[in-house]
Amino acid sequence: MKHLLSIDDLTVDDMTTIFDTAAEMHDVQRREVKKLPALRGRTIINLFFEDSTRTRSSFEIAGKWLSADTVNITGKGSSASKGESLRDTVRTICAMGVDALVMRHSASGAALQVSQWVDAVVINAGDGTHEHPSQALLDAYTLRQRLGSLEGKHVVMVGDLTHSRVFRSNVKSLTKLGARLTVVAPPTLMPSGIDAWSKEAGFAASYDLDEVLPDADAVMMLRVQRERMAGGYFPSSREYTVGYGLTRDRLATLKPDAPICHPGPMNRGLEIAADAADAAQSVVLDQVSAGVAVRMSVLYHLLAGEEAQ
Repeated sequence: MKHLLSIDDLTVDDMTTIFDTAAEMHDVQRREVKKLPALRGRTIINLFFEDSTRTRSSFEIAGKWLSADTVNITGKGSSASKGESLRDTVRTICAMGVDALVMRHSASGAALQVSQWVDAVVINAGDGTHEHPSQALLDAYTLRQRLGSLEGKHVVMVGDLTHSRVFRSNVKSLTKLGARLTVVAPPTLMPSGIDAWSKEAGFAASYDLDEVLPDADAVMMLRVQRERMAGGYFPSSREYTVGYGLTRDRLATLKPDAPICHPGPMNRGLEIAADAADAAQSVVLDQVSAGVAVRMSVLYHLLAGEEAQ
């Protein structure tokens, strides 16, 4: 594996190796000195053309804890904001001797395109509505830590599926790992062609959250992405919450030990009630913590090469 562009790039063995290494990296967070020498002398650029505090910070911390030199560049501060093409921007940056480019872009397929223009390792940190593979890996890692093996576990994913790259990457990762997946959304936020896709990919789709929630071994709430909507997907926030929010009443129907996931940032009171976000079984902050460990593992395996084997 030279790049991480999609969950399709990974076999189950690759994912297991990333998780096992991440478990060792996770221990670094509990040390007084959070530093490993693994990537000393390597340079990582976090090139984010879309706003992101969580993912960018997570990759930056992961790189620093592996002793790499990390530089953050945002779209607003790059040459792209002055009219330079994406190709010229990334080739110019990589000509400075960069080892890895962690990139977020609003266009689906942008990371794949960039990987064909540069020699550096490219990691997709979210491209349009396509994929967000490192988020899916950290979600699966978090669930694995709570549930053990995901084989046969019923995971229910709820929310704005149409605009969610997290959804698309998680479908691939969770089904690959043997989970039984049901996705739930209002008809207006269910991707077109879901019936054919779900049969091909091996997951179920439902419009009735109350019907599937009591059987869930884990529930993953997705953010309502208002910034990607042109409006009209649902009549009101209250109506969305009544139909698809993880409310206090629905929390009571969930198995007591079923982890509650959310990739963040959360819209409390819309897709998730405060009671659910702060419940004992909520693993939202565990996901954030796992994100650093999983990204350390990804960077280590991609950049340390044979030394990481």
